[in-house]
Amino acid sequence: MPVVVVESPAKAKTINKYLGNDFTVLASYGHVRDLPPKDGSVDPDHGFEMLWEVASDSKKHVKAIADALKDDPTLILATDPDREGEAISWHLEETLRKRKAIKADTEVSRVVFNAITKNAVTEAMKNPRKVDEDLVEAYLARRALDYLVGFNLSPVLWRKLPGAKSAGRVQSVCLRLIVEREMEIEAFRAREYWSVKALLSTPRGQEYEARLTVLAGKKLDRYDIENSTQAELAVQAITSRDLTVKSVEAKPASRNPSAPFMTSTLQQEASRKFGFGARQTMSTAQRLYEAGYITYMRTDGIDMAPEAVHAARDAIKDRYGAEYVPSSPRMYKNKAKNAQEAHECIRPTEMTLAPDALKVSDADQRKLYDLIWKRTIASQMEAARMERTTVDVASADGQVELRATGQVVLFDGFLKVYEEGRDDAVVDDDDKRLPQITQGEKADKKTITPEQHFTQPPPRYTEATLVKKMEELGIGRPSTYASIVTTIQDRGYVRKDKNRLIPEDKGRLVTIFLINYFRKYVGYDFTAELEGELDDITSGEREWKDVLDKFWRDFKAHIDETSELRISEVLDKIDEVLAPHLYPPTEDGSDPRVCPNCGNGRLSMRTARSGGAFIGCSNYPDCRYTRPFGPPDAEAEASAIPPEGKLLGEDEGDEIRVFKGRFGPFVQRGAATKEQPKPPRQSVPKEWPPEDVTLEQAVRLLVLPRLIGQHPEDGVNVWANIGRYGPYIKHAESTSDRGGTNANLEEIEEVWTVGMNRAVQLLAEKVASRGGRGRAAAPVRELGDHPDAGGPVAIYKGKYGPYVKWEKINATIPDTIEPEQLTMEQAVELIAERAAKAGKKAPAKKKAVAKKSTAKKTTAKKTAAKKPAAKTSASETDKD
Repeated sequence: MPVVVVESPAKAKTINKYLGNDFTVLASYGHVRDLPPKDGSVDPDHGFEMLWEVASDSKKHVKAIADALKDDPTLILATDPDREGEAISWHLEETLRKRKAIKADTEVSRVVFNAITKNAVTEAMKNPRKVDEDLVEAYLARRALDYLVGFNLSPVLWRKLPGAKSAGRVQSVCLRLIVEREMEIEAFRAREYWSVKALLSTPRGQEYEARLTVLAGKKLDRYDIENSTQAELAVQAITSRDLTVKSVEAKPASRNPSAPFMTSTLQQEASRKFGFGARQTMSTAQRLYEAGYITYMRTDGIDMAPEAVHAARDAIKDRYGAEYVPSSPRMYKNKAKNAQEAHECIRPTEMTLAPDALKVSDADQRKLYDLIWKRTIASQMEAARMERTTVDVASADGQVELRATGQVVLFDGFLKVYEEGRDDAVVDDDDKRLPQITQGEKADKKTITPEQHFTQPPPRYTEATLVKKMEELGIGRPSTYASIVTTIQDRGYVRKDKNRLIPEDKGRLVTIFLINYFRKYVGYDFTAELEGELDDITSGEREWKDVLDKFWRDFKAHIDETSELRISEVLDKIDEVLAPHLYPPTEDGSDPRVCPNCGNGRLSMRTARSGGAFIGCSNYPDCRYTRPFGPPDAEAEASAIPPEGKLLGEDEGDEIRVFKGRFGPFVQRGAATKEQPKPPRQSVPKEWPPEDVTLEQAVRLLVLPRLIGQHPEDGVNVWANIGRYGPYIKHAESTSDRGGTNANLEEIEEVWTVGMNRAVQLLAEKVASRGGRGRAAAPVRELGDHPDAGGPVAIYKGKYGPYVKWEKINATIPDTIEPEQLTMEQAVELIAERAAKAGKKAPAKKKAVAKKSTAKKTTAKKTAAKKPAAKTSASETDKD
């Protein structure tokens, strides 16, 4: 049987249903090869030769395809109908020929279909072709470019900017958009303005609202009424005059439906309406496509196949009536920059399959199908018809004029099915309905209300608006939008809060670095032009290696130029560029860089090990003043924790303070002194804002860890404490022991209230849940007490082999010694060697112990190098 290969098992299952038992349908499970993540995978010095490697996970899938070809060497590649799909087909053919699963002269067929329906699949099988070399070369060019940028630029970031993780050809440009928007928001200064509205009444007692548009005979602009005084004068001007209706104008208006979905608009609308991220939208659409419900979901196209248009029109007529079907089909043309995919829009494969009839249990798939179906149907429906009314009300002297607007929907048209969402809330006064108003009639004043407003900064991007902006600029492609937006979040450059994208410090630093040292390569126009050149390769208008060679010559020179840069030089440059943002002018005209804590240090930007940044004083460590990266926030600083800690009060004669530490906020009893360099401390739970911690809370924290008691089964201590991952109980001699069993507590308050019965139950459940892991290990063989220092010596079975244990020292038993034959003398020697190697104090020899043999003399010499205390202390052994 001929072998048909697709990307996914779900797609294979659907296609197999249509092709029947005459074909073997197998899945490649995505790309079978990729460039190894090492230097030299793309070689610019040898014609951009690329070194491909079959992924370890793909080897079994390639073998399955190769085995199937032994029975019938006919190979049909039916991967997705785009550049990535063509690349997968090319990789498969190359790999199988290399394995000699197909002969060099065996012809391989390539078939494509835009929808997984019986008709589309069977028609495609009748029209096979060869793998499209232009599409493959466009893929090779993109993959090589992304590799060369990422593999050469990322190490520059690692060396010059601590904490930076990676850079990418499109990823870094996308990040720049978010960072620059954030800087716009931070630089924004709100401007006050006022408006005046009046509630008016007709002679028949019907009320309507109008806004002031003319004052003192002059048409008002947005900022003409600047303050409350001017607003009050405007109110007086209206109050003191009689008003009549100057004009009533009703105009017909129409509103056309939106075009059907392409990749970017689907991502935007799913984000607006459902809060879906780009990746979530695409994975959900992928499942709908593979099940045969929608057409291919990676496309720039918004046109629809003629048969689909007719099917949509028929469905509209059947469901809503002939009046909702326009006289001629609607045609749509893509206005996006660099739109180049030749596919249809994203639409249902069967227009008659309404969302309520879809046999899918997954909620996300049902939502997305409903959205796609409604948008597609609406796109071929009649326009909505409205009547927009404008009423101007004026005083006889023309000094004051107000306007009321309203809108009436005469015929809902496509609005019966679908209305496009909005990215940001817009107040639209036109949507209200006006009463019957006649020109020349009197307008009675009911109330006159001045309203204060402030201009708003530009909104942060959502995933939807970011994708829209990238599309407008011609950056990226439908197949990459989701992965780009996801990558910058995974790298920790951007976080999402309430669906808005906010740059982290490390993302801001990376962007400023790239703008200053690689400005050309994060330029919007340059990136769009390069996308255009890559598209030219797709259409056969450019040679892919020429595009790569032109790019690489300039890019390599930039990389070489930055190799001599020092980290301090880079940080100084970033600090200089961001100075207006980080140190804005003060109200009193003083130097904004003077440290507010010590009064003579200079503030500058510092980087943290985590990759973030902060503002610190040049007099560190004498002055420990720091503040968050970004412009100073007076309100935040007033409530913030100062470098010397925030004094909460006293308890038992000790000062109790809360501090900002390297590993998070903590409370401390007393001050650090030479005699007590580390006074009692305890971390503040992440649920508690450190600025709001009270003296009572701090004192409660400082009693931790709390000893609940001894476990009734083995007498080992059980503790309650708060750790990195929240409140927990621990079954061990000390909370600093690495061993033992930990069990989480649900609430922080339980740390102070949990009793032994509850603790025993939780510990037992934890041990049971992990199949016994965490129980105290039982010795394989007990040797007795240590002859020099006392304490049991025993042999245990470990993960990496048998070992001998004394106190907290574990020594591996060599392969040359059988654990059953290990003597106490050998065990003592192994323990001493392990203690010396780990830098711990070896067991001290007891004076009363006599030397009995040569073996003991040897041990004594090794253990007597130092004369430690009788036992290793808990604080020393904690380092193990």
